[in-house]
Amino acid sequence: MYRNDENLGESRQEFTLLELNNRIKGVIQQSFPDTYWVRAEMSDVRQHAASGHCYLEFVEKHPVNGQLLAKARGSIWAKTFRMIKPYFEMETGQSFASGIKVLVKVTVEFHELYGYSLTVVDIDPTYTLGDMVRRRMEIIKQLQEEGVFSLNKELDCPLLPQRIAVITSPSAAGYEDFMKQLVQNKSGYIFYTHLFPAIMQGEKTEESVIGALDKVYRHLDCFDVVVIIRGGGATSDLHSFDSYLLAANCAQFPLPIITGIGHERDDTVVDMVANTRMKTPTAVAEFLINRMDDAADRLNTLQEKCSTKAIEILTERKNSLDLLATMLPSMVTSRLTSNHSSLQLLGMKLPSLANNLLEQNRFALQRLVVTLPATAKQNMERKNSVFEKIDSMFRKSVDDFLLKRKHALELSEQYVSLASPENILRKGYSLIYKNGRLVKRSVDLHEGDELSIHFIDGDKKSRIIE
Repeated sequence: MYRNDENLGESRQEFTLLELNNRIKGVIQQSFPDTYWVRAEMSDVRQHAASGHCYLEFVEKHPVNGQLLAKARGSIWAKTFRMIKPYFEMETGQSFASGIKVLVKVTVEFHELYGYSLTVVDIDPTYTLGDMVRRRMEIIKQLQEEGVFSLNKELDCPLLPQRIAVITSPSAAGYEDFMKQLVQNKSGYIFYTHLFPAIMQGEKTEESVIGALDKVYRHLDCFDVVVIIRGGGATSDLHSFDSYLLAANCAQFPLPIITGIGHERDDTVVDMVANTRMKTPTAVAEFLINRMDDAADRLNTLQEKCSTKAIEILTERKNSLDLLATMLPSMVTSRLTSNHSSLQLLGMKLPSLANNLLEQNRFALQRLVVTLPATAKQNMERKNSVFEKIDSMFRKSVDDFLLKRKHALELSEQYVSLASPENILRKGYSLIYKNGRLVKRSVDLHEGDELSIHFIDGDKKSRIIE
């Protein structure tokens, strides 16, 4: 439509909004007539319950700061969505949800009413798998560079893991299987378990499991190992266990962590950093029971070795005793003969030995008789000197004590004399009594009170006037 504007002196082209949108639609159809493969991240994914169509947004973010760079509205019609969704989830093991990078085949659309949009006709799950692998490798590399990737694996798993902290959902079937296997073990081992509830699938898994680990940490001395288990379910629910924060917490936890997250095809990052990775919760229970079996086997082996060694020692001792019993009669006879000869020789030497001993004692007695009087006199003189010194020291101590006591009594007598009421009254002071009691403060006296004043030479009566 052309319009001549007289005021402006020129002609201009005007469109209704519908006309303009139709022209834009035509331009887009001519410029983008084919299908195109587009790399983007899915956002706000939702399925219309009645129609079965899937509506979403495709976004592109800055790789460093996450700032939004581009956005387009998208849709997947129900017939296509029924094929794409299960195919994508089967191939990637991820749920078809927001936050996943995808490579989709789209047609470019422009609707007069709804505007620009992309209609998905196909999807390439290998691109998403590559992105998932890249993200997992980045997390693993970061943990390795920080030096924490193998910390939990380096912990020694206890020989008797009986005190177990269990992190799982209370309603999980895997938890019931784990407890049943553990309690009904054939050997009758006793296990002490405590459940730390956590969400094991969905967006809150990371936060919930880390919170449970923090609670276990506050009671660290009460447990031997930590078990993280979940029951069966879609493999797509496992992406929460490829979290950097969760893996870092598990890798640095001071107790051995055993995982049984219930999948066999791939290991999550949490499985990789855990001390021990088992396939299922039941396998975790079997692992703990086997640890107890290994300890029991070692004890049985030691018991058998002790029994064998004891039998060997007892046999050796018995043989020695039997040999000794055989040799004993000849040994006794030989010893008796030897002792008899020694006694005969001693009997021959005894008279001369006795004479020598008597001669030595006689000579010693003679010397003692000669030196005894002088020695006794010296000892008496020493004792008398000591007694005199003691007596002198005792007398001096008694005199000093009596002198000090006398001086103290004189001082006490003088103090009592100076402090006596008569001496105070003699200096001009007087004592006032009210009702027979000594008055010490003026506030105790009131108008009309009768008083008795005591002087050195007698008492006087008085009354308080004001």
